[in-house]
Amino acid sequence: MDNYNSQSPYPYGSYGYPSMPPSSNQPYPPSSSVQYPPPASGQYPHPPYPHYPPSGTGYAIPHTYGYPPASSAPSVPPSGAPHPRPFEYGYLSPSHSGHLSYPYQGYPVYSNPSPQHQSHPSHVNEVPILERRESSLSAAGSSAHYDHGGHNVSSYPPVYPPIDDLLASVHLSNNKPSAASQPLNNHSAPASPPAPATHLDPGVPQKYHSGPLPVTTKYNDQGTIYGVPNHSFSGGRIETPPYPSSPSPNIHVSIPQSPNLQLVPVPSPKGSLKVLLLHGNLDIWIYEAKNLPNMDMFHKTIGDMFNRLPGNMNTKIEGHMNHKITSDPYVSIAVAGATVGRTYVISNSENPVWMQHFNVPVAHYAAEVHFVVKDNDVVGSQLIGTVTIPVEHIYGGGKVEGRFPILGNNGKPCKAGAVLSVSIQYTPIEKLSIYHYGVGAGPEYSGVPGTYFPLRKGGTVTLYQDAHVPDGYLPNLKLENGMQYAHGKCWHDIFDAIRQARRLIYITGWSVWHKVRLVRDESSLAGYTLGELLKSKSQEGVRVLLLVWDDPTSRSILGYKTDGVMQTHDEETRRFFKHSSVQVLLCPRVAGKRHSWYKQREVGVIYTHHQKSVIVDADAGNNRRRIISFIGGLDICDGRYDTPQHPIFRTLQTTHVDDYHNPTFAGSVAGCPREAWHDMHCKIDGPAAYDVLTNFEERWMKASKPQGIKKLKVSYDDSLLRLERLPDILGASDTPCIVDNNPESWHVQVFRSIDSNSVKRFPKDPKEATLKNLVCGKNVLIDMSIHTAYVKAIRAAQHFIYIENQYFIGSSYNWGQHRDLGANNLIPMEIALKIANKIRAHERFAAYIVIPMWPEGNPTGAATQRILFWQHKTMQMMYETIYKALVEVGLEDAFSPQDFLNFYCLGNREVLDTSDASSTESHGPANTPQALSRKSRRFMIYVHSKGMIVDDEYIIIGSANINQRSMEGMRDTEIAMGAYQPHHTWARNRSSPHGQIYGYRMSLWAEHLGVIEDCFTQPESVECVRRVKTMGEANWNQYAAPEVTEMRAHLLKYPVEVDRTGKVRALPGHESFPDVGGNIVGSFLAIQENLTI
Repeated sequence: MDNYNSQSPYPYGSYGYPSMPPSSNQPYPPSSSVQYPPPASGQYPHPPYPHYPPSGTGYAIPHTYGYPPASSAPSVPPSGAPHPRPFEYGYLSPSHSGHLSYPYQGYPVYSNPSPQHQSHPSHVNEVPILERRESSLSAAGSSAHYDHGGHNVSSYPPVYPPIDDLLASVHLSNNKPSAASQPLNNHSAPASPPAPATHLDPGVPQKYHSGPLPVTTKYNDQGTIYGVPNHSFSGGRIETPPYPSSPSPNIHVSIPQSPNLQLVPVPSPKGSLKVLLLHGNLDIWIYEAKNLPNMDMFHKTIGDMFNRLPGNMNTKIEGHMNHKITSDPYVSIAVAGATVGRTYVISNSENPVWMQHFNVPVAHYAAEVHFVVKDNDVVGSQLIGTVTIPVEHIYGGGKVEGRFPILGNNGKPCKAGAVLSVSIQYTPIEKLSIYHYGVGAGPEYSGVPGTYFPLRKGGTVTLYQDAHVPDGYLPNLKLENGMQYAHGKCWHDIFDAIRQARRLIYITGWSVWHKVRLVRDESSLAGYTLGELLKSKSQEGVRVLLLVWDDPTSRSILGYKTDGVMQTHDEETRRFFKHSSVQVLLCPRVAGKRHSWYKQREVGVIYTHHQKSVIVDADAGNNRRRIISFIGGLDICDGRYDTPQHPIFRTLQTTHVDDYHNPTFAGSVAGCPREAWHDMHCKIDGPAAYDVLTNFEERWMKASKPQGIKKLKVSYDDSLLRLERLPDILGASDTPCIVDNNPESWHVQVFRSIDSNSVKRFPKDPKEATLKNLVCGKNVLIDMSIHTAYVKAIRAAQHFIYIENQYFIGSSYNWGQHRDLGANNLIPMEIALKIANKIRAHERFAAYIVIPMWPEGNPTGAATQRILFWQHKTMQMMYETIYKALVEVGLEDAFSPQDFLNFYCLGNREVLDTSDASSTESHGPANTPQALSRKSRRFMIYVHSKGMIVDDEYIIIGSANINQRSMEGMRDTEIAMGAYQPHHTWARNRSSPHGQIYGYRMSLWAEHLGVIEDCFTQPESVECVRRVKTMGEANWNQYAAPEVTEMRAHLLKYPVEVDRTGKVRALPGHESFPDVGGNIVGSFLAIQENLTI
């Protein structure tokens, strides 16, 4: 059924949004009444603060047009709280002055039918094309792929018996299990070797526990890693008996209730494999391999040739030739075709010992877990063989541990006696207590585990929306403890922090432009550019360092200059500071020397340094200085300055006269709308600010390391100030902290996506990776704690999730098609499963996701269309997962998937000012995107935010998009922070928190919706979900209408149709974006995937 059909059981109209203007019985006054936001006239017509009614007056701020009236939903259980009228811009009304709890009304319980599964293999051919993109994405891994949409079959013939058949033919033994946690020793036997009940032919591999990897054509793929190591490498003696010397496989399943019993499986007939949902953590040990084949046959041939030389001549040729050259093995762990973990490479060994541990978050439908053994080569990697564990064997929670024959594609051992020793144990999310009590539960809460930087307590955080918020533009919001939410002024605060710095100013950016003006609403400061400000500070003796991504397409060689595809102004900024004491280091994104030639080219051309940070010293009192840091989505460059009003025409001759930015248009842009910009940013003050400084130092030391002939210098100045040598600057342990009993205290943790090719101080020996909580890639160590933080926060969410992000692509392993794409981050699937689990538990949960209308650039271009195509696949997967959960509990008629998950975008429209003569002039053909946009007076507001709010108690803000290139750690470099106020959590208050994070979300909603209603205080409620959805639909209707009307609200329902079964398709009548064209659901066009995921 169409979700917007009039027969829907909830009272909201079809997609045909409610008609505009509203009827006279709408609950909003006519346009002649007082308006919020204030009317636009002149540059920035911001009303004075008293323009808003004082708190307690009982009046709602009227709107210039009315939304459809909020109405009740008869099919929905009551929320336990009445749906009140909108409240005024000021303090909350008395009914909401205290803590707000939301007593969930239990739904009736229904039986849970078993999901069906089927397979839809897909293969993709790619043609590389490079288009302008700040962040879009990479690489495909290839492996087995499983569907869960139809039947319980895998995508290839099963090689294992059903678990029931297997256990029926198993004999129990009181012998202690053999140890898989000690290196294999073929010359010793266990003290009490298990005796199989029936004879196992040692020459025949037992296919119920090992098998080939079904798809192994892309041997040079780097893959995607989502394993989090935990005590990853083990040393010392292991108190368990050695392996038996028998070449036949030996596996035991540890049963927690019966630790002394050993299961000895015997062969049984083949049966079908079950595709099951793994949602939780996999605890995996990869111990060692034995008797691997020599895959370096070329080197072996060369060695044999030298061995035939007379006498000892062969030992004199390159002294190492008498040393055997053989495979360089490593092991990848794959689930549903996605690589979730990888060991480090051991060079030149046929009997490698890893002793490496992985604690892997999983959210995959899978039939098997694959351990893929590969040989690392200069040009990529070569498959050695595979060990496969059926998911059925681990689903009960027992540990499967043993040594397994490594099989090739033909199902036979890759070499006689070749075995891999592993153990694996699955813990479902229901048994992981760390996710049960929200974020920050209890004083002993230690933050996100397994990260490079720990949780830092006792700091403060300032949250920013957009580059600037004028005084009085957004409503006053009452918080707990009589506090008032203060709207931050981001670029104004950065300007002040730079001016007040005395020792250091460190800046990182994807783009930094010296001509940008940070302050534009104060005439005395509006003339300062960033470049002039930094030069003046450096002349005062302040150390000013800029670490900017080096766009490989922008060059200045022998007077020939190119701006570059990305137009980041990197060369222009470097030239501006060339003869000053400001040091600019253009930093290319490079792969390591040990990476394959293909990988080095890919990383250098496609990926970027995407971090945005400003680090300065600030006054700490008593003639001491401390470190403060700004991070988030805002680069200090052109096109970023904006306010919550998001003008698109009115400031072209004033605020943005020298700062026009709109990459959608090609050719003349005279009179065209600017691309309005919405972003999220923050300031960190306290111990965590020093972690941002550490990130800068690690990157600077790597980027400034002498290369080539510069290495001949005896010494070089790395330019970094050493804080330990500056007595007036406090160290991280000495910086003033806010005590925990202060309700305004924050706990903050810094996260990154970065690898050892971009930073110093990562351990050189991969065995030491665990000491820094790093993940092993092939020839690289990775900090991917941003992804870890997102997964942790989503799993711990109890009520709602609010996301704003420039991209939303992921969990491709669970799409209906293109499962081998490689967009394997867990975030979309984790959100969908969170909602599904809440539905099964008969609890409310909601997710709001705000994304751009289209990715920046030409919406008809190949890269943009491909990104939109992947975005559509991501949406489709999430909605189908939610619908299946509704069917399981029998609520598919009472609720729609959009009662739990909705996608939005932002847009603006301005009526023509009579004084704006330039907009009425003719500028060429009438059917171009430029001409159509000028006529319709509309354009999207580009969502560049990278943030997530969970339950109004936890927030993540940074530079990372929700796509593969930002989350993987080996592609774009990113930085983010996760923070909460310990006095403002659900666990502490037993009700909805009303701290700074709550105020920030409500401020964002006021900006986007132009009004605040009481239901917004309970975002998880179905009343709020449906109300916001209706508002978004009305706003889209106004944006897409042929007549031009002034928009006072900007949140638009994303223009796709989602029916009641979760199917996502183009909105009828709106298949392409207004004015600029391009399919809204994207197109599968030929473009290199690494650009678009």
